[in-house]
Amino acid sequence: MKSSLQAGLNKTTSVLVDRERTIDFMGDKARVYATPMLVRDIEVACRNLLLQHLDAGEDSVGTRVELDHMGATLLGMNVQLAVRISEVKGRAVSFEIDGCDEVEPICRCKHQRFVVDLATTEKRLAAKAQKAGIT
Repeated sequence: MKSSLQAGLNKTTSVLVDRERTIDFMGDKARVYATPMLVRDIEVACRNLLLQHLDAGEDSVGTRVELDHMGATLLGMNVQLAVRISEVKGRAVSFEIDGCDEVEPICRCKHQRFVVDLATTEKRLAAKAQKAGIT
């Protein structure tokens, strides 16, 4: 991890709510941003901010998401995800995220990620796969 990785870093990411990001179980007239896709977009936005401050061979994995999804965002709308690093504690990084569409706030989120060494992670996962009989 680079010394630039510190609390207070922030970045806003724009997401277009396309068809893939919407629910389908209430029909076409009620296609809105699906909560699982919002979580995915939040994770990606946080990871992208973090990647700028990691060394080669490092990445991160999500370890916790605490989300209030407060507003429905329609198919075709844009969402702004304002991501801020709230704490860096060793390899554990905490984020606070506020999201809004063109009309209203849609979410508040706390997310935690853990910085990993890719080579070490690959070895650990290969050992687990071997134990599980997955090769």
